[in-house]
Amino acid sequence: MKATLTSEPIHRRRRPWSLALGGVVGLVACWAIGAESGQPATAKPAAAERASAPQPLTRGDLAVAIDRGLQFLLKNQNSNGWWSTAEQPAVTALVLTAFNREPTRRYRSNRPSELRQAYDFILGSAKPDGSIHRGTFINYNTSLSLLALATADEPTFLPVIRAARGYLAKTQIDFGEPGKVDTEYDGGVGYGSQYQHSDLNNTLTAIEAMRGSEQMLSSRDVPPGTPAEPDLNWTAVVHFLQSCQNLPSHNPAAWVSEDPKDRGGFVYYPGHSMAGGVTNPITGKVALRSYGSISYAGLLSYLYAEVDRDDPRVKAVMEWLKTNYTLDENPAMVPKGTTTTCTCSPKPCSPRGWTHSGSRAAGRSDGGTRSRASCCSCSSRPAAGATRKSAGGRPTRTW
Repeated sequence: MKATLTSEPIHRRRRPWSLALGGVVGLVACWAIGAESGQPATAKPAAAERASAPQPLTRGDLAVAIDRGLQFLLKNQNSNGWWSTAEQPAVTALVLTAFNREPTRRYRSNRPSELRQAYDFILGSAKPDGSIHRGTFINYNTSLSLLALATADEPTFLPVIRAARGYLAKTQIDFGEPGKVDTEYDGGVGYGSQYQHSDLNNTLTAIEAMRGSEQMLSSRDVPPGTPAEPDLNWTAVVHFLQSCQNLPSHNPAAWVSEDPKDRGGFVYYPGHSMAGGVTNPITGKVALRSYGSISYAGLLSYLYAEVDRDDPRVKAVMEWLKTNYTLDENPAMVPKGTTTTCTCSPKPCSPRGWTHSGSRAAGRSDGGTRSRASCCSCSSRPAAGATRKSAGGRPTRTW
């Protein structure tokens, strides 16, 4: 299938609910600690400036910030159990996942009535085909709802978890000859409703949910002869990721930029960048620009797909992110998508990151982040834990 070359975004339908709730969930610690520090800057003597410099945050500071954020969410829940909108279960799922990943795990071991009601809303959105939605953004809602169910560590949710995994596995794009990776969109996941092809945002959401639900499944005793759990074709996933990367050595597509400023970064889907493109006045070639939030999505996706940290594709995106690092804006997009950038950027630095041996330390339910330096150099140390089998029985990852 031919990709359309364009320098203008073609998707103008906004999702303010996802941006707003993503900001609340992903930046709980940031806004809770910084909410009272917004005084205007004034000139100070050097000694006074050093004395008033922000002190390093302690674990206690973060615990207080997280608790303030979660209490805010509880106070702003709709009486029917959902947050922000009843049309998109994904928003409520984001909130539930935030509660499940609270470091002390108290909301998992002793779930309050508000969260039980929210789970009733999610379960009430489940469809016979395994999807979880209320009519639109089917894959996006299913993926985030699956993650909320999987992180709850609730055995009664297992049938819905398995059904949602089966649904997502079936929505993996396979254009061209069935069973053969022969188009640039193959291996990815799309919205399931807005358009037919895959995009990197939905792909990240889907593969994060699939990886996040593996631990829940593998922790249960499975009788001999039980069929393997539904899963994605991970080789095809990597193919799609590579097809979205601005890396001429690995992606021969005509839209790939040869500008060093774009090398290693990612675009929204093959042939389209939300950051637009640059037209060569002589050849007429449109080279698409890499941008921040989707490049973090690409790095995370390589992590979940278990691509080695020394792989040139991983090294290239890490170098692009180091060069363009900022939390003041979404690189190459200015204000658009800044919340997404802030939410995604710490994840590769967490215990879910790469170990020194090059394997991925798979997703943990308690989250956690490291410094920006560790993120940019991919220098995280091996995570503690034992090798365990995935949902499909492959002893390949360490928790």
